[in-house]
Amino acid sequence: MGKFFKFLLDWSEVWAPLIPLVFLLFQKNQPRFLKPVILYLVAAFLLNAVSDIISDYKAHLPRWMQSNNPLYNVHSVVRFICFSYFFIKLKQSSFTRLKYILPNVSLVIIIINFIYVEDFGNPDHLSGNLLSAEAYVLLIYCMLYYLAKLRDEVDDIASGADFWIVTGLSIYVVVNFFVFLFYVPMINQDGKLADNMWNVHNIAYIILCIFITKAIYEPARHQYTI
Repeated sequence: MGKFFKFLLDWSEVWAPLIPLVFLLFQKNQPRFLKPVILYLVAAFLLNAVSDIISDYKAHLPRWMQSNNPLYNVHSVVRFICFSYFFIKLKQSSFTRLKYILPNVSLVIIIINFIYVEDFGNPDHLSGNLLSAEAYVLLIYCMLYYLAKLRDEVDDIASGADFWIVTGLSIYVVVNFFVFLFYVPMINQDGKLADNMWNVHNIAYIILCIFITKAIYEPARHQYTI
């Protein structure tokens, strides 16, 4: 892999969210359901920028600042909350109650996980349980979205901005569920393979951001809840 391409891939979690954010400057009139997604993009850019700076310059930082794992754990929680709110704001006739139940149950499980199973305060610990569970629940959200579209007998399922966001998110979580599941144990067993696995994650993340960019330019054709 060329050095420049590797640099682009390593820092893709920083520049990829900027693509839809820059496009947003020229397309400011957006449906309300996009607000939590935009909030996520801003948070992701900030968290990933700090994370990559720590990764590349940790030798020059104090010991307590040399791990970016806590930022990835926080990022996972932020992503889950923002996209859960995104799905809740979508106006669909099916699975409405379930969409409210899922985030509450999941957050309780996350809290129990960090109290009794994993140490959230350990700066050297990346929570594979959290990342893979987040991907699994978001995939459930995506499946419920498509099922609701089928139940509502929507003529043109790809006509709305919501479709592009959900499709991009579906690709991201399907690819990365297994990455998140095996990445942490693989770090100690085969560092090179772990790096390649994270490259797959970064490519899927770029795809997600491209799909969100497409959503920003997709005209809103439906009414959404506040």
